[in-house]
Amino acid sequence: MAETISIKGLELRFLHSKADTQGSLDMFEMIVQPSARMPVAHYHESWDETVYGLEGEMTFRIGDREVGLTAGQTLFIPRGTVHAFRNDGQGPATCLVVLTPGVLGIDYFREVAAVMAADAPDLTQMGAIMRRYGLVPAPLN
Repeated sequence: MAETISIKGLELRFLHSKADTQGSLDMFEMIVQPSARMPVAHYHESWDETVYGLEGEMTFRIGDREVGLTAGQTLFIPRGTVHAFRNDGQGPATCLVVLTPGVLGIDYFREVAAVMAADAPDLTQMGAIMRRYGLVPAPLN
């Protein structure tokens, strides 16, 4: 089921999705290039997120705290918690992301990639896509 999707400095290689796990989980490896970040801080209403560091270092903003993630470390982001991430380092950072249960799927990322590929991405359209898939754009505290 491996499929790779690129979104402005992020590369997601899907290993499993809701379609092949009967909704149990979505799992992907994510490579975050230097100076890349999550385009929009948000929270999820219907799933939890677990992130395991594989290489490099990333900074996650989870609620009102910043947390570094390096190889061998893990973060748990419960549903309803506003979060975002960025790579402030000099090299790429890689992590494994598991969403449980698997309700998001790969189509969300395909749609986001299409919007973000534009020279001037339409953030209103981005917000509509997010809401349709159960992500709620939210400011960081």
